Amino acid sequence: QVQLVESGGGLVQPGGSLRLSCAASGIIFPINTMGWYRQAPGKQRELVATITTGGTTDYADSVKDRFTISRDNTKNAVYLQMNSLKPEDTAVYYCSLYQFSRNSWGQGTQVTVSS
Repeated sequence: QVQLVESGGGLVQPGGSLRLSCAASGIIFPINTMGWYRQAPGKQRELVATITTGGTTDYADSVKDRFTISRDNTKNAVYLQMNSLKPEDTAVYYCSLYQFSRNSWGQGTQVTVSS
């Protein structure tokens, strides 16, 4: 079993920044992929960014050059630095850990971008 706990969401004005954090605990294989997904009201959950244990990253086109994903393998933690936020970034953001051919999910943290 894997537990993921996110933190760092909140309300921010357009153009502002937020940093999300996620800590994983439980049975964690040394090689895995951690990431962030988001789900806006009435929309499907979508990939935001992922990062492998080795540091290879992947981003959705909509967040490239604005968001940066990073991780600390010693802490089983993943982070998402979000800059130049837009109203369309408003969503619940979910942390994920992919290992053994399955995804585990956190409970989600709300990010609202509004003036």
